[in-house]
Amino acid sequence: MSEEKFDFTIDNLGPCTIPSPIKLSTVHGDYTANYVSDDSYVISNVNVFDKTKPVVLDSSNLMEKAGPREKIYFDPTHAKAGICTCGGLCPGLNDVIRAIVRCLNTRYGVKTIKGYQYGFRGFFPESGYEPLELDRYLIDEIHKIGGTYLGTSRGGGQRVSEIVDCIERDGINMLFILGGDGTQRGSYDIACEVEKRGLKCAVVGVPKTVDNDLMFIDRSFGFETAVQRAKETVAAVHMEAASQINGIGLVKLMGREAGFIAAAAALSSHETNFCLIPEVPFEMEGENGFLACLERRLAKRGHAVIVVSEGAGQDLLQATGATDASGNKKLSDIGVFLKSEIEKYFKAKNIEINLKYIDPSYQVRASVTTASDSIYCERLGNNAVHAAMAGKTKCVIGLVHDKFVHLPIKAVTAHRNAVDPEGSLWRDTLDATGQPILMVNDKDKALEKMAAAVAGAKSKPSEQKKAK
Repeated sequence: MSEEKFDFTIDNLGPCTIPSPIKLSTVHGDYTANYVSDDSYVISNVNVFDKTKPVVLDSSNLMEKAGPREKIYFDPTHAKAGICTCGGLCPGLNDVIRAIVRCLNTRYGVKTIKGYQYGFRGFFPESGYEPLELDRYLIDEIHKIGGTYLGTSRGGGQRVSEIVDCIERDGINMLFILGGDGTQRGSYDIACEVEKRGLKCAVVGVPKTVDNDLMFIDRSFGFETAVQRAKETVAAVHMEAASQINGIGLVKLMGREAGFIAAAAALSSHETNFCLIPEVPFEMEGENGFLACLERRLAKRGHAVIVVSEGAGQDLLQATGATDASGNKKLSDIGVFLKSEIEKYFKAKNIEINLKYIDPSYQVRASVTTASDSIYCERLGNNAVHAAMAGKTKCVIGLVHDKFVHLPIKAVTAHRNAVDPEGSLWRDTLDATGQPILMVNDKDKALEKMAAAVAGAKSKPSEQKKAK
C-alpha cells in the first residue's frame, strides 16, 4: 500500500502589507530575535527507510514554521479577536487563554478580545451567555487554577451558520478555538463558511487532546501533566498493593482510542506490571490470558499493579450503543469490568486478594499544569496569535520535531494517532512492565484482529464527529 500523502499548504486571507508592531530583526548575528519567514519550513518525514529515495521538498513534506512575521495582515488598532474552549477539560486551557490574550494585548496592541463562554454555545443568543471582555489584567492569574476560565461544553459545532452569524455580528477578525479533533473539524467548517461569505476572519486552532492522539504533532498540551498526575496515582496504588497480602492495584486512565497516557505512566512509574491499551488485544481466560498471567505474577512477587486505558478491551464488553454530544461513542467501563472479573477469578480459586481500584480521570483533567506544560502552552498561544495576525487560517499550531509549525486542520484531523504495537514506545513499555508481549491464547487470531483494526483506522477518519 502506498504511503498516504498530505498537503501542508496553509491558507492565507491575503497579502501581508502592514508592518508588525513587534520590533525584531531580519538578520542573524545582531543579538536580536528574528522574524520568521513564510519560506521557513520543517521537514515532516525525517525517517529515512530507503536512502536511494530522494528527500521530497514540496507541500507534501514541508510544514510552515510558526512565529512572528515582519509584515502582518490585520491592523491591530482595528482588529477584534474571539476565543472559545470546547469539549472536555484538559490541563493547560487557562495557560493558553492567558497567552493568547497577553500576546494580543501587549505585543500587538489589540484592544477588543471576546471570550465566548461554554464552548460553541456562547455563540448562540438563546443560550444567554454573553461574551466576556478580556484583557491582560483580567486573566493574569488564571494559569494558577485548573479548568477553563471561559467554561466549556460539548456540542453546537454543527450550527456553523449561526456561529458565523455571531462572528459577523461582533465584527470578529480572528477566532481562536481550543479543542480536540472533532472541535477542529468544526473550526474548519466555520472557516469555510467565513470564506463563503467573503468575511475577513482568521480561524486558528490550538489542538487540545489529553490523549495525545493528534497526527503529526510531538505531543498535545496537557499530556505531560496528565502523565505526572497518573504517575502519582500509580505510586499510591503500588504502595497499597505492596502493603497487602496478594495486593492488586488497578488504575484506569484516559485513552479512548490511544494508550499514550497509560504507556507513559507505566514507563515513568517503574511500578506497573500490566499495561492494557486499546491498540493491543488481550483475553481474560485461558493459560495465556490476562487472569492467568496476573495469578502467576502474584505467586511470584505477592502484589501487582495494573494500568488500563479507558478504551482498552472494549471487545470484551457489551457495547453501550450510545454517543455523547460530540459524537463520541460512550465506552463501557473497562475498569469496573476488570475489578469484577479479577475478584470472581480469585474467589473461585479460593485465593485471598486485596484489590484497590482508582479512576483519577477527572482529577487529572482539572489539574494545574506542570512547568513543562505551562511553557508549552505559553508558546502555543503566542504562536497562534502570530499566525492569526499574519492572516493564516484553517490551521492549528503544533510542535513537530521540537519546532512550532502551522498545520492545516484537514491534515491533522484526517486520522487519529495511536501507539504502534511494533514501535519503540510499546517495546520499552513491555520492558518496563515485564508483561507478556501478547496475553492471548490464539496468537494468529489476535494478529488478524490487530491488523484489521489498524487497516480500519487508516482507511477512515476518527470516529469522533465534529461537535454536535
